[in-house]
Amino acid sequence: MRIIHFIMLVLICGLLFCDTGYCASAKEKEADKVYIHINLWQRKLYLKDQQDRVLATYRIGPGKIDTPTPIGTFRVIQKSKDWGDGFGTRWLGLNVSWGIYGIHGTNRPEYIGGYVSGGCIRMRNRDVEKLFERVPLGATVVIDGPIMGHESITYRILVPGSTGSLVKMVQNRLKAAGLYTGKVNGRYNYWTEVAVKKLQKEAGLKVTGHVDFDELQYLGIIE
Repeated sequence: MRIIHFIMLVLICGLLFCDTGYCASAKEKEADKVYIHINLWQRKLYLKDQQDRVLATYRIGPGKIDTPTPIGTFRVIQKSKDWGDGFGTRWLGLNVSWGIYGIHGTNRPEYIGGYVSGGCIRMRNRDVEKLFERVPLGATVVIDGPIMGHESITYRILVPGSTGSLVKMVQNRLKAAGLYTGKVNGRYNYWTEVAVKKLQKEAGLKVTGHVDFDELQYLGIIE
């Protein structure tokens, strides 16, 4: 009887742990078994394990010069086999705070290898189908690349309404300087503009509310 009671106690504890988040933790561990590393300079996507061993390598087509792919660390928050025309046979959506971005297939595979997209990561359908099966929801996606989003761009002018990784970087620097208290979300909003004007006054720069070469240099983002 004692053995039966012990087994019942273990089962009850197991159920309680699930109810208090243990099962979610197990899902997180499953998601962290592999991660995606995207190198925009090489225009390649690597599927890696937690020991940084490369499990698979694929060629990609990242964002064009005016619509760069986001730089940073994100998570896969959506998986779909029917995202829509032009997105190929699979979609892996990312939690980018300033827009809808993802890893997806294409109906123009001849463009893979070039800077071709509106910011998403394009892959050949046969490649993204393989990736889709191996990458769970919640998996980490690390995207490395040029600060400006494209290797041929030395700086970008940011104005209210601008979005992207560079805006997020500026917001981070402004927050560190105590000039910005809003969300670091990659969206150049009113409060970002106010913070930029404060910076320009303090630095003796022309007060425009725009971020140009001088502001990027003053913030230490470019040399």
